[in-house]
Amino acid sequence: MLSKRLAGTAAVCLLLAAGATACGDDKASATKLDTAKLSAEEIQKKSKEALAGATSVKIVGTISSADQNMALDLAVDTQGQCKGTVTMPGVGKFELLGDGKQVYLKPDSEFISNVAGGGADGAQAAELLKGRYISGVKDDPEMSELTTACNLKDLTKSFLEDGKSTGLTKGSAGTVNGTKTFSLKSKNSGGDEIVVHVATEGAPYPVRIEKTGQGGGQADFTDINKPLSVQSPPADQVIDFSKFKSQVKSA
Repeated sequence: MLSKRLAGTAAVCLLLAAGATACGDDKASATKLDTAKLSAEEIQKKSKEALAGATSVKIVGTISSADQNMALDLAVDTQGQCKGTVTMPGVGKFELLGDGKQVYLKPDSEFISNVAGGGADGAQAAELLKGRYISGVKDDPEMSELTTACNLKDLTKSFLEDGKSTGLTKGSAGTVNGTKTFSLKSKNSGGDEIVVHVATEGAPYPVRIEKTGQGGGQADFTDINKPLSVQSPPADQVIDFSKFKSQVKSA
């Protein structure tokens, strides 16, 4: 089914985003992080608390697995707003847009053709969509995961449920995108190493996460607390997902 393929793609996208996100109470200190005195667990806790208090963040990164690569460029806030793109080389690209009430998906012709099975079926699906946004994903069981990507609080909740790691240790000082950082290292359930780079000056936000192994990748966190302004697309540029599925089926 087209919807399952789209939801599966979204789930892979969320794996990197949610795995890079942390959760906690908004009690982060805005002073210099004393990494010499603090344990790895204490630094992690401060980083979690800092990001949990953020009102918005932009996540830019890549993730790879045995069968696909993906590039993510997504800004998201706590009001259910989001704006960005997901690109999969050889598969296509889709835009994700959330205005706080509705979530819209706009796949390019390559993406919609591929997820529809290619050939004549893919061409028909692309023709039916005609460059429009797909709405109604929040109400579709197979597509509702997309709404998680458009809410920062949902992403932090997802981290608590699925982002557990073991063997947390202290790394070293460094610099990421001009920000002074200190790294923390751990292992996920698959044995891959996770490295989180935490800002050491100002609020200790995680500014980069790196993952090794088959599903490796890197995500950077920028534009923290930068307000988002998202406009919903015009009605004539939107098609309801249930209607679209019905049209694809009958085409």
